[in-house]
Amino acid sequence: MKQKKKSVRELALDLLESVEKNQSYSNLLLHSAIEKNSLSGRDAGLLTEITYGTIQRKYTLDFFLAPFIKKKPEPWVQQLLRLSLYQMVYLDKVPERAVIHEAVEIAKKRGHKGIAGLVNGILRSAQRNGLRSFSEIKDEAERISIETSHPLWLVQRWMSQFGAEKTREMCEMNLTAPMQTMRVNETKADREEVLQRLEAEGFEAEPSTVLPEAVRILKGNAARSSVFESGMATIQDESSMLVAYALDIEPEERILDACAAPGGKTTHIAEKLGNSGSVSALDLHEHKMKLIQQNAERLGLTNIETKALDSRKAGDVFPQESFDRILVDAPCSGLGVLRRKPDIKYAKAEGDLSALQKIQLDILHAAAPLLKKGGVLVYSTCTVDKEENEGTVNQFLATHTDFEPAALTNLPPAIQPLADQHLLQVFPQDFGGDGFFISKLRKKVQ
Repeated sequence: MKQKKKSVRELALDLLESVEKNQSYSNLLLHSAIEKNSLSGRDAGLLTEITYGTIQRKYTLDFFLAPFIKKKPEPWVQQLLRLSLYQMVYLDKVPERAVIHEAVEIAKKRGHKGIAGLVNGILRSAQRNGLRSFSEIKDEAERISIETSHPLWLVQRWMSQFGAEKTREMCEMNLTAPMQTMRVNETKADREEVLQRLEAEGFEAEPSTVLPEAVRILKGNAARSSVFESGMATIQDESSMLVAYALDIEPEERILDACAAPGGKTTHIAEKLGNSGSVSALDLHEHKMKLIQQNAERLGLTNIETKALDSRKAGDVFPQESFDRILVDAPCSGLGVLRRKPDIKYAKAEGDLSALQKIQLDILHAAAPLLKKGGVLVYSTCTVDKEENEGTVNQFLATHTDFEPAALTNLPPAIQPLADQHLLQVFPQDFGGDGFFISKLRKKVQ
C-alpha cells in the first residue's frame, strides 16, 4: 500500500526534531525536504516560514506555552505545540481552528488519543486565555532574551559590548527574513542591464542604496534567473561585498584568499582585478574548491586558481612575500548571520568563541609572512563579537610588530561613516545586510 504523503506541518515537525536532536543545520535540511517531497512554491514557502519561524522564536513560544503545561511533554510534543502556537500567533492567513485541528490529527497519528487530548487542551487554553506579557520579566537582559529568543549569555555579552539599545535592535532584526542580494559582475554587465533583465523575467528588484554593484531582490529567487545562469550577476550579501573594497585592489596584483569557500568574495576580488592578475583561493575541502571553480566558470573569470589546503599550512606551498594582498575571512561563530541560520544561536556556548580565536590567530600568523612589504592584509568575519573581532586583531598586532593598522578609506560613501579607522563593524540593522566585521592592516615597508 502506498504511503500517504506527509502534510507540510508533519514535514516541519520532522525538521524541527532533527535540528534539535542532531544539531543539524536547518537551511540544509529544509532545502533537502523541499526537493525530496517536490513541494510547490506555495507549500515550500509555508514550510520555510513555519520551520524557520518556530526555530527563530523558540524561547518566546516556550514562555507563552509554560502557563498551560502542567508536566513536561515528550520532545516531539513540545515541538508540535511550538509549531502550532507559532502559526496561531504570527501567521494571519491560517485560521486558528485549522491549526489546532491539524495539530490534534498529527498527535493522534504520532502518539495516541491521550496526547491528542493534551495538545488540544493546551492550544485551546492558549487561544481562550490569551498570552502572558513580557512585562512580567523585570530584568532587561532576560526580557530581551525571551522577547527576541536569544540565549541570555549572548544578550548579556552583547549588552556589555555594545549597550542595551544596540543589542535589542540587533536581536529584533535577527527575527526578520534576510533580503536576497545580487552582485553585478562588472566584467560582463552593468547594474541597469541586470535590473532590466530581472524585471523582464518577472522578478522585483531595486538598486542597492549602499553599494554601486549590488541589487536587492524584493520578489523571486534570483538564483533561477538568466542573469545568474549567464554569469552577469551572482548571489552575495551586501556586507560581504565590502571586503573587496577594503583590500583596495590594483590591476595585475597577486592576491591570496586564505579561507575562500563558497567563493563569493573570491570572485568579487577577481572581478575587481578586471580579470587580470591572480587570486589564489584556499579552503580545506576539495568539494568546496569545485564549487568555487564552477562559480568562476559561470562568471567567466580566468584569474582564479584553487587549492584544497588548510590555510595554516599555506607557507608550505607559497614562498614568503609572494602576495600583494591577503584576505583572511576567518572561521567564526557566525553570530552575524542568525537570520539565515537561526539554529546557530542555540547551539553555541560562550566557550566556543575563545576556541575559535585560537584558529583565527593561527591562520593570520601563517598568512603574515606571505605578504609583501607594503602589502595589505584584511581580516574579516561574519560575526558580531568584540573578542573575536577587535580582540583577535589586537592580539595579532601585539605579536606581529611588522604590521600596522591601515585606515579603511576606500569604502562606498554610504558605508564610510560606519568605519572607525582600520575597523568596521556592520550590524544587521545598519542597512539590512549580515552582521560583519572587517579590519585592514598593512605590512610595514621598513
